[in-house]
Amino acid sequence: MPEFSLLRAGASPLAIENDAARGDIVIVCEHASRLIPAALGGLGLDTSALESHIAWDPGALKLSRYLSSSLDALLCYQRYSRLVYDCNRPPEAASAIVGTSEIYDVPGNQNISQAERVARVDEIYLPFRDGISEILASRKAQGRETMLVTVHSFNPVYFGRKREVEIGILHDSDTRLADAILSGTEENDHKFVVMRNQPYGPADGVTHTLIEHGIANGIPNVMIEVRNDLLATADHQASVAAYLSTLIERASSTVKTGQTVG
Repeated sequence: MPEFSLLRAGASPLAIENDAARGDIVIVCEHASRLIPAALGGLGLDTSALESHIAWDPGALKLSRYLSSSLDALLCYQRYSRLVYDCNRPPEAASAIVGTSEIYDVPGNQNISQAERVARVDEIYLPFRDGISEILASRKAQGRETMLVTVHSFNPVYFGRKREVEIGILHDSDTRLADAILSGTEENDHKFVVMRNQPYGPADGVTHTLIEHGIANGIPNVMIEVRNDLLATADHQASVAAYLSTLIERASSTVKTGQTVG
């Protein structure tokens, strides 16, 4: 038996929905849940902290489900809180297991043993990463087209500073899908404030999943960030999902046919 077991008989970190989807899009939501395994005892945080944006991306999973339905896309999401392990970070990244997140100290992540750190990588990150890799490899073997869309939300105020951006279209070195989406916003009704690589960008280390599963496999990819006050109700989620579905569908068609953007 390992020195430290995090999940024991707990559920796999990778959850899959709409696995019979016929569309080209695979949606990944790394920060879908605020669930903390019982072995970690809440990481020393109170209820308000565990319900806040430091533990998950509020509204991101519900938005992902709307998009999965409207785009007939396979959906993969992480069952545990990013405070346990942030699956959008590689094991060597300090931000994979944070001791402090914005204004919150996370006592259960401070001074953890090497055995516990290894357990979090082995039981959370690797099964999540490897499961997505297997899905993408299977689609490739079937000769299926694939485009990767990751879905996140962000807080309207961060370290006391208000964020004006409402939807961020993020990319790393592969700009194909992001360019096509942003081109589509120029033709739209400007319903939302949409910006490139905001409120984060590659320099902030947020494009790990895009690099690991998209760029490494030559798969067009993009990260969608939505301000979480726009996802506070079912009506808001549906409205944002309808807007993004149209943009993503048009953009994926543009990229698939090799049309020039701009």
